[in-house]
Amino acid sequence: MSDSPRDSTMLPPQSWGAIDDVVIVGGGLAGLFCALKLSPRPVTIVAAAPIGEGASTAWAQGGVAAAVAEGDTPEAHARDTIAAGAGIVDETVALAMAREAPDRVRDLLSLGVPFDRDLEGRLTVGREATHSARRIVHVRGDQAGRAIMAALVAAVRKTPTIRVLEGYLAEDLIAEGRYITGIQARFAASGRLSNIPARAVVLASGGSGHLFAVTTNPTEARGQGLAIAARAGAVIADPEFVQFHPTAIDIGRDPAPLATEAIRGEGATLVNKAGERFMRKLHPEAELAPRDIVARGVFAELQAERGAFLDARTAIGESFAQRFPGVTAYCGSAGIDPARDLIPVAPAAHYHMGGVLTDANGRTTLDGLWAAGEVASTGAHGANRLASNSLLEAVIYAARIADDIAGILPLAQTRAWPASKTIGAAPASISEPAYEQALRQLMTRHVGVIRNGEGLAYAVREIAATERACAQIPGLRNIATTALMIAAAALRREESRGGHYRSDFPNTDPAQAKRTYLTLAEARTIAVETNDVAAPELAAA
Repeated sequence: MSDSPRDSTMLPPQSWGAIDDVVIVGGGLAGLFCALKLSPRPVTIVAAAPIGEGASTAWAQGGVAAAVAEGDTPEAHARDTIAAGAGIVDETVALAMAREAPDRVRDLLSLGVPFDRDLEGRLTVGREATHSARRIVHVRGDQAGRAIMAALVAAVRKTPTIRVLEGYLAEDLIAEGRYITGIQARFAASGRLSNIPARAVVLASGGSGHLFAVTTNPTEARGQGLAIAARAGAVIADPEFVQFHPTAIDIGRDPAPLATEAIRGEGATLVNKAGERFMRKLHPEAELAPRDIVARGVFAELQAERGAFLDARTAIGESFAQRFPGVTAYCGSAGIDPARDLIPVAPAAHYHMGGVLTDANGRTTLDGLWAAGEVASTGAHGANRLASNSLLEAVIYAARIADDIAGILPLAQTRAWPASKTIGAAPASISEPAYEQALRQLMTRHVGVIRNGEGLAYAVREIAATERACAQIPGLRNIATTALMIAAAALRREESRGGHYRSDFPNTDPAQAKRTYLTLAEARTIAVETNDVAAPELAAA
């Protein structure tokens, strides 16, 4: 085995000498669940950070939405999903997802995820915004993401047919025409670029929250997967729809820690410095209104310098630490006791509803390429994701992709990787931090919670220039590519809907109740058309 390019004790090769069966890009929930579902097929997971550590899933405080409680139904879950999605959810996709949800919860239980149960052993469920029933399964209140990832990482480490390449950043897809035949990945420790051919490639690389200056996402969530798919010619769907979570804990940390929606589900309120519950005047559901509405409400209070705070003192009080230990720890690091103090909050980029367009089996518009999790756009979320549907969608599509690959690709000879089957450990990094920080500030200012045509046109032009200037810096080029897709689609959609709000087009236009489909070539054309747009500050002068 020592002379084989698959021997993980060797230094990372320039290119692998054989073809991997399935390569999965991403070490989060979708990637690990898909790999386990594909077992005993040989699978290689390529991850920028140690698996589980660079994934948004591990940071998720909510849980998994599923109609598992008495009196709840998948049909009701689907109706709530469709209502939250502001008119562009694929209703067939939403209903199928809701019906499949209980089975996927059982899958996670079988992998050892310790979802909360009552004294009779039944799953306990909580309520979150825009759900008509209590249907969120949790782990110790706000520990679901961490517990799910711990269980999956342990299972992957024990599966001999899964090889893990950690510290590798996928920089490009390898294509023959419109058929994807592998990936190019750079090993952070040496900077060496490797070609990894594959019979099938699954993108499970996560979202793009770190394109914005304030985000709840880990550093690795830079939209790399969307970018490499777009450059290979894949159709991107709904990229303008970015969800800003209304209650990131505003204590000056990057990423910003999250105060889970479940806290408001248990009765906590949002108040300003004067103690006014400002959401009451904005929506009948007040604090449990859809996330985009709550985010804009919080944003308006901050812009008016009235402040925005989560008040759990009465509704939860002394039991806060036991029920929400993660949030308690974050607050404690800043000297805040949620049982006695108000929690300062601010909107933060949290989830990207848009992504690589897929069908019901996770297939993209490029042969040989599948996508699952936040990098994908399945039609399930529409313009505004329903709380706790993200983890659900990730496991559902990961399982479907595994089934789809098994159905169309004959199983190669089953084999186990060597005992030491993990290469690398250090997170992959991207250079040029000044460029990246400038881009994040630009996105927050002009492509953030509230947008307008002038600011979007300026952003599109500046981002396109960055993409061209950084053509030889793959990591930064990929960041700029995804930012361009988001900004160009936002400029083109002249209405407000869900997570996309334009102050110059504040109303929802029924004629635009349809999904966006955009290629990189089309986004670049939109950028060319903005060449005469001046910076908003100069234009105002």
